[in-house]
This record gives sequence, C-alpha cells and structure tokens, in this order.
Amino acid sequence: MKLFLDTADVETVSQFWSTGLIDGLTTNPTLMMKAGKLPDKVYYDLKHLGIKDISMEVVADTSEGMLAEASRLISLFGSVVTIKVPCTPEGLKACKEMANQNIRVNVTLIFSAAQAILAAKAGATYVSPFVGRVYDQHWDGRHLIEEIADVFATHQIKTEVLAASIREPIQVTDAFRVGADICTISVPIFYQLYKHVLTDKGLEKFDQDWQKLVGG
Repeated sequence: MKLFLDTADVETVSQFWSTGLIDGLTTNPTLMMKAGKLPDKVYYDLKHLGIKDISMEVVADTSEGMLAEASRLISLFGSVVTIKVPCTPEGLKACKEMANQNIRVNVTLIFSAAQAILAAKAGATYVSPFVGRVYDQHWDGRHLIEEIADVFATHQIKTEVLAASIREPIQVTDAFRVGADICTISVPIFYQLYKHVLTDKGLEKFDQDWQKLVGG
C-alpha cells in the first residue's frame, strides 16, 4: 500500500517528503504548467530531494517520439524515472518497447478494465485508472478499481493498480479497500487524510485537561 503525491510543486513536495509517508510522485503537463517551471528543472530538484519514483509524462503523437523523449529523460535522471504514456495504440506500442528494456512505465488515462488489460499485456509497471473522472461521469470509480484488481489477481498479473484523479479522502480508502496498490493524491487531499472532527475535539479536550492539571 503506497501513497504518491500528484504535484510538480517542489517546495510542497519537500515538506511532505519529510513526513516519511510518501512513496513516489506523479506529474503531468498540467501540473508542470501550474508549477511555472521547465520540466527538466522540476525533475532535477525532485530527484535531489531523494524521491526514487517520479512519473514523467512524455508527449508525442508517435511511439517513436515517446521513446525518444523517454530515452532523453532516462539519460538525464536515471533510475528515478517512470515514463508515463497514454492508453492509446501508440502509447502501448511505446510501453511494450520500454518494458522490454526494463524501463518502468505508467500507462495513464485508464477508464476501463479492458484498457488496463491491454496496458498490462504491454508490460506496464503501473496502470492509472482515473477514479475521480469516472465519478464525474456518474459511473462507479470504486468498481473500476475493483474490476481491474480482480482481473489482475485472477491472472497473477504483476502490473500495479495506481488510483489517480482522486477527489476526496473517502476515495483513497475505497480504492485501497478494493485492491489498489497505490493512490496518487493532491496536496489538499493529503492534508484531509489527517483530519477528523473527533480527533480535533479529542485534542481540544486533552489540552484543556492538561492546562487544568499543570495550571492548578
């Protein structure tokens, strides 16, 4: 059971990495745009924080283009690189070639078990079903995770299920409960995992009692 952060904000990642609760990181072009820095600079800084697994998305129309960018990233950043490709014919073609070279691949934009099966056949290290976007379409994102995990378990597939696009803390719990290996979450969701109204009330009561004890 692993937690990845879904962000490209190096300063924020540094704060959370120090908790010892984060196992890796996922990024995408949208997150890079929000960070406002060139991707290579972000990857360099993240690597030097000590993060061992960073999903780096390659953007190209052809498998050859994806492979070329993957090769460039690996030459720069080495063993921390996990290459993200979309679940498209070209993306899976690139995935198969990289898997043959023992390169970690995260196949993203998964919305069905059938897509996850194809990605696993292509040798993906991770498949990333987008839980939140499935719920946005009024489908059951939890069921999608469960279906993929069941198929993989039945056929003893080593590809890990990485639940992505998580909108609220309960989706983290649900994803792990039905078989996700990893959840990648935004910074606000990570904060919310700590929170519970009864924890807050308990801390308040303990503090009041302590003040009475030491103040009396």
